[in-house]
Amino acid sequence: MSDSLKTSKPEFRNIHVTDLVRYRLPLAGILSILHRISGAFMFVLLPFILLLLDKSLLSEISFEYFKGIVSHWFIKLIILALCWAYLHHFCAGIRHLFMDVHFGLKKEQAKKSAAVVLAVSLPLTALVALKLFGVF
Repeated sequence: MSDSLKTSKPEFRNIHVTDLVRYRLPLAGILSILHRISGAFMFVLLPFILLLLDKSLLSEISFEYFKGIVSHWFIKLIILALCWAYLHHFCAGIRHLFMDVHFGLKKEQAKKSAAVVLAVSLPLTALVALKLFGVF
C-alpha cells in the first residue's frame, strides 16, 4: 500500500498494565469506578452492619455498649466512609438511570453530569462528617 493511500486516522490500541499509571481517565470514567467501589463497599459491610444493629437492639445495656464503640474516632471514619459510599452510589445511580433513558450520553453532558454527582455527594458527605464528629 502506498503512502498516499494511508489515512491519518488515529490508531487505538489497548493499554498495557504498565501504562495505567500514566493513563488519564476522564471524569465520567473515574465516577463509574467509584460507583462500583461504593457498591462493593456497601455490599461487603452490610452483614456486619446488620449484625451490629441486631446486637445493639437486644437491650439497653448492649445499646450503650455499642454506643461507646461507635464514639471512637476510627469507627466514626468507617461510618463516614460507609455514608460516602451510600451517598455517592445513590447520586451516581440516579445519573445512570438518566443515561439508561438516553439522556446525557454525549461527551460534554456526561462530563457535566459526572461533575454534578461529585458536587452533590461530596458536600453531603461533608455535612454528615460535621454532624458525626459533633461540630453541630
